[in-house]
Amino acid sequence: MNWWQALILGLVQGLTEFLPVSSSGHLVIFRELLGAEAPQDLMFEITVHVATALATIVIFRKQIIDLLQGLFKFKYNSQTDFILKLVVSMIPVAIVGFFFKDKVEALFSSLLVVGCALLVTALLLFLSDRVRPSDKPRVTGDVTYGQALIMGLGQAFAVIPGLSRSGTTISAGLLSGASRNKVAEFSFLMVLVPILGEAFLDLVKGDAAASSIGTLPLAIGFIAAFVSGLFACKAMIALVKKAGLKWFALYCAIVGLIVIICSLV
Repeated sequence: MNWWQALILGLVQGLTEFLPVSSSGHLVIFRELLGAEAPQDLMFEITVHVATALATIVIFRKQIIDLLQGLFKFKYNSQTDFILKLVVSMIPVAIVGFFFKDKVEALFSSLLVVGCALLVTALLLFLSDRVRPSDKPRVTGDVTYGQALIMGLGQAFAVIPGLSRSGTTISAGLLSGASRNKVAEFSFLMVLVPILGEAFLDLVKGDAAASSIGTLPLAIGFIAAFVSGLFACKAMIALVKKAGLKWFALYCAIVGLIVIICSLV
């Protein structure tokens, strides 16, 4: 992988990690287009995912600091309640990671899987965009434990390339009646520990040691993913509040159909 491939893939990762169009699916597509053979270069995956996680921390730094301050008061309060809901949301993806990781990784070589999953993402976004506050009288409060679990199940299924993590979790939250003002924040915060935890485990196990990518492409990929992630995160929060997901549904449907056709030809 050279520096310009790393730049493009970093930008793709940063934008699509937060926008509901599937970062994993788009990385598979763009690798094919760019001829960047990188399935074994795990270090690049770790680098760009950590960059988007850092972008999330920067955007939600005030909320994160407030949660930590509440946690270290060592008593049950609104902050510890929110953290417990985040923990509940992580259970399904942890189960998938521990027991089905190899099977999930095998899906990343199939463009047909990506195309079909993008169509599922489009359907979820279309359905969730139909939800209005008047349709769900309970949408004014915080995310409940039940909604956290439902969003967690969405995140677990979103390990499939082409099934957008942000799109799936936000759609799951909205369809279950969660507040538009709360669901995007919860969706982005719930992924921090899984991303950073997986990156740490991969480094500890030495899975990234075989990477042949140089320092410059890694640095460029990190910066590109971080900067584009900052933009995409802010944009997505605004779009969810305004119920502006239908155009992403259309985009995913079109790209999904193109990918399916190309994979079958």
